[in-house]
Amino acid sequence: MLEPSNNNELPVIPGKRYFAIGEVAELCAVKAHVLRYWEQEFPQLSPVKRRGNRRYYQRADVITIRQIRSLLYDQGYTIGGAKQQLSSVEAKDDISQYKQLIRQMIRELEEVLAVL
Repeated sequence: MLEPSNNNELPVIPGKRYFAIGEVAELCAVKAHVLRYWEQEFPQLSPVKRRGNRRYYQRADVITIRQIRSLLYDQGYTIGGAKQQLSSVEAKDDISQYKQLIRQMIRELEEVLAVL
């Protein structure tokens, strides 16, 4: 989803487990209030909230934010269009995971059948 040309202008994501909202804002080149708004609009974004309602984002959240940023700023989608695009991508990923799981189960069943 992220085009390599757009990805080069953003900083590399460090190998940390959790990121504060300020760090994510710098990593994704958006302001903190935009991140808080996107949390309301995109159900895919759900940072962990700890003491004092502080948000801590994980690596997957940062990647999702970069995808949202690319859809909105680089590709010109509206909020609604970006929501649809992200949900269709997730649906395709789910289908491919199910297919892979079914193939694995078929292989295991064939192995069991060969033993019997």
